[in-house]
Amino acid sequence: MFKQILKFSWVFALFGIFLFSACNEESMDLLTEETVVENFVDESLFRLQSEGNLGRFGCYELVFPVTIGFPDSSTATADSYDDLIYSLQEWKQANPDADGRPTFVFPIEVLSEDGEVISVASEEELKELKQECGGNYFGKHESKGHKGNCTPCFEMVFPITIQLPDDTTAEAASREELKDLVREWKEANPDATERPEIVFPVEVEMEDGTVVTVNSKEELKELRESCN
Repeated sequence: MFKQILKFSWVFALFGIFLFSACNEESMDLLTEETVVENFVDESLFRLQSEGNLGRFGCYELVFPVTIGFPDSSTATADSYDDLIYSLQEWKQANPDADGRPTFVFPIEVLSEDGEVISVASEEELKELKQECGGNYFGKHESKGHKGNCTPCFEMVFPITIQLPDDTTAEAASREELKDLVREWKEANPDATERPEIVFPVEVEMEDGTVVTVNSKEELKELRESCN
């Protein structure tokens, strides 16, 4: 009887080891999958922003919504960085073995640190814009964990007024209207070297929810530099 019990004990022990190994292997596979997705999101955001010195570490900020294109020719439009991160996660989870990184679908609009609102028509124009502000803004940073550092430390409070190079002004009630106003002006004036500018004062909302009044280009630049 004792031998029989001992025999069954070995069977249960082996079965337990098998279950533990299977569960452990499954957990490792899940961890690996999550790590692949996380790395993809970090690297994709880092590359998108570094291409134009965009975001908290750069000298320009994206004006949402923006559209990105994936290696399989699909696209996603994001209304915020949170939306952008979610779209990157969803795509990679659905395409775990795919190579390549997402790119911007142009045109995009960016806000400079001194209040210019710029419509960027191509990757070449984005590179030129990057050179304008100078400096290797992303050289001292790395992609790991970048999704936690990609957002600006403040956002514009709408409505805002912009002044066009012909000295007319227009009010934008939202980010979408701001994009449309600047894009329409750029399409009508493709060779213009001057750019639309924000009319000060403007209000911005900080990360902690406080609202700050910005009275000039100099104050806006100082505020942006303080984010770093």
